[in-house]
Amino acid sequence: MVEYDPNSGEVQGDPYPIYKRLRDESPVHWVESYRGWALSRFRDQWKLTQDNQRLTTRQGTTPPYLVSGAIPALPNLNHMDPPAQALLRTALAPFFLPRRVGEIEPLVREVVRSCLDALVEKGEACAVRDVGQVVASRLACLAIGFPREDSAYIVDLVKRFVARDPAVAGMPPGAVAAFEEMQRYLSSVARARRAHRGAPEHPIDVLLQASVEGEPLDDELVGQHLILLLVGATETFPKAFASAVLRLWQHPDQRRELAASPQAIPTALRECLRYDMPTQFAMRRVVEDFEVHGHKLRRGDNLMFLWAAGNRDEREFPDPDRFDIHRNPLRFLSFGNGIHRCLGAHFAQMEGKVLLEELLARAPDYEIDESGAQRECSELFRGFSRLPIRIGRA
Repeated sequence: MVEYDPNSGEVQGDPYPIYKRLRDESPVHWVESYRGWALSRFRDQWKLTQDNQRLTTRQGTTPPYLVSGAIPALPNLNHMDPPAQALLRTALAPFFLPRRVGEIEPLVREVVRSCLDALVEKGEACAVRDVGQVVASRLACLAIGFPREDSAYIVDLVKRFVARDPAVAGMPPGAVAAFEEMQRYLSSVARARRAHRGAPEHPIDVLLQASVEGEPLDDELVGQHLILLLVGATETFPKAFASAVLRLWQHPDQRRELAASPQAIPTALRECLRYDMPTQFAMRRVVEDFEVHGHKLRRGDNLMFLWAAGNRDEREFPDPDRFDIHRNPLRFLSFGNGIHRCLGAHFAQMEGKVLLEELLARAPDYEIDESGAQRECSELFRGFSRLPIRIGRA
């Protein structure tokens, strides 16, 4: 019988063989330490992420909320159910739609070119820290409204929040302390922004003017919503970018093709996101008994959507362990699905497109030093914390 523990060294080292066994042998798998069921097949996840009647996010969507209780599940957009969630998301949506993305793209391109200029000057840099995180934090400031001068602090704060210690199950004390610091910082950002008058200029302004179930949001509750936007904007994208440049380096023919035909980059990026998804899973709480493949899911059980396992499901993607920039999957799970689909999906795809366009135009023959690569150890995220990249002077 297959065993699955998100905290095990085997899963954190290379989860894909275990994900395949789960899909084949135990697609609805009980995980005792998480007091819930893990779904590994694509279609099961795609269907149930749209079930807002029998599943809830009010208690949280990640282990620190639903398993260890290390941090309280205060309201944010991810911890809300319809209809309140839909009303608030609709109010925020204009700031995350393609038109808004298009307005910001030239500014993002400037940041990307500045990062690459510095990389060329030094000859070698870290694709995560010196490129991905810089671009992601600057975009978070532009798109959400965080003070630009805080971009470096924001990156450091989020890194401390998501940091894990292999010797400690769940969130270590340092991560809990970082979460509390993040709450204080974001509450102060909200408080300072209340002086703004006029039409909303950023999502922060929307939250400051919003009411949820008839009640206005105070600074602390605005800060809770901003936690979701902050972590989503700055943590996963640098990992996805680093994985993309690694995979293209490992497949030089496909990299050369993209360098010669940059119009194909958006399609290739979808394959990069499918193949190496940083967020391994998200969770729900069962509020009404139901069955999946003969297993009874009971009220109070947790449910884990193993996104990365679903993205490699051969029932949905032919030959799923093959990296192929021509695949162009019509649907995948890298941004989730349903009402909680990633609000910043358009921004993430624009970031990736601009970075790959500029990198391949500047240095189509860049090199990766795999011997210097370092992966992070986490039950929830998988990706590089360090990936050396070298490019020569033009």
